[in-house]
Parts: sequence; structure tokens; C-alpha cells
Amino acid sequence: MIAQIKGKLIEKTPTFVVVDCNGVGYQINISLNTYSKIGDAELCMLYTHFVVREDAQLLYGFKEKSERELFRQLISVSGVGSSTAMLILSSLSPNDTKQAILVGDVMTLKGVKGIGAKTAERIIIDLRDKIAKIDGVDTILSSQNNTIKEEALSALIMLGFSKKLAETALTKMAATSEELTVEELIKRTLKHL
Repeated sequence: MIAQIKGKLIEKTPTFVVVDCNGVGYQINISLNTYSKIGDAELCMLYTHFVVREDAQLLYGFKEKSERELFRQLISVSGVGSSTAMLILSSLSPNDTKQAILVGDVMTLKGVKGIGAKTAERIIIDLRDKIAKIDGVDTILSSQNNTIKEEALSALIMLGFSKKLAETALTKMAATSEELTVEELIKRTLKHL
């Protein structure tokens, strides 16, 4: 396992870099996020993930350990390969990706080329608890509140309210109220709309 590579930056493109380490040039696939963080420094250090496939041996590099960990979590999801994980990390920042997973934002993940609704939902289901545990978020409480809020939002939209107006009102009600059922949350929100 190659955990990190430090050396002279020989070539840099938005999808890969070549790092010379003691006379050996390693081609390392990178995300756009890592590309922007590398800058034009002569010396470069990347945390890596080594993938051995039947037809190739590939190195993926990341400027931060947290991005590498997120990459590893993404490829652990059935149907998400290393290329798809790099697309996600190139389209969204690591923080945006984590936030989308934590709040169950399927639309944000679907916005990434090659990610459909089922894959986005699978990513959320498989990784929500893992990311919450790493980031120290109380996922049981947040996911329960988000589910109640999402159901209430859906009901308000079906009643004819605009999504933006309904979201704003629900956010205010959820922040000021104790634990509410979906029905109670809708009723209290309707009084303020």
C-alpha cells in the first residue's frame, strides 16, 4: 500500500499530476479540489490510495487526509467505482459532499454526471451514519428531524405553497419547537404562512 508520495511536481493537469520521487515519476489521478489546492509549488505531497484492477494499477492522490477518507467511503458503496468517486469529489467540495449525504440531499448528488437517483440514495443510506460518526454529528436526531421536515415540506408543497416559502417557514418552526410529529409541524407552520 502506498500511503503518500512526496516529491517534485513534474506535470499538473486538472485530472492527474506526475510527481518525481527519487527519479521515479508517479502518475497520480486527482480531483479538481486537489488540483486547486496544489497550486504551483515545486514540491508536492499527496496522500494516496492505490487501486489494483485486472487491467490497471492506479494511484489516486489527495491534498488532505479527509478527502482521501471520503473517497474511500464513496468507493465502498455498491455501484460507485473510483472514477465515479473522483467525479463526485471534482463536482462538489468534500464538505458539500458530506453535507449532501448528512441531510439526504439526493438532488445535489444527482447533479453529478453519471449519478442517478438510485445511486445517490444508496450513497446517502450507506454513508450517512459513517460520516456522521467521523464528523461527530448526532445522526439519529438529525436524520429523524430531517425526515419529519422533509415529509412536512412535501405536504406543504402539495397544498400549493412554494417550496422556498415552505422551507423557510419549516426551518423557523423546527428551530423554535420541541420534538413534533409531522402533523403538528404542518399545523404550526400553516398558522404562520
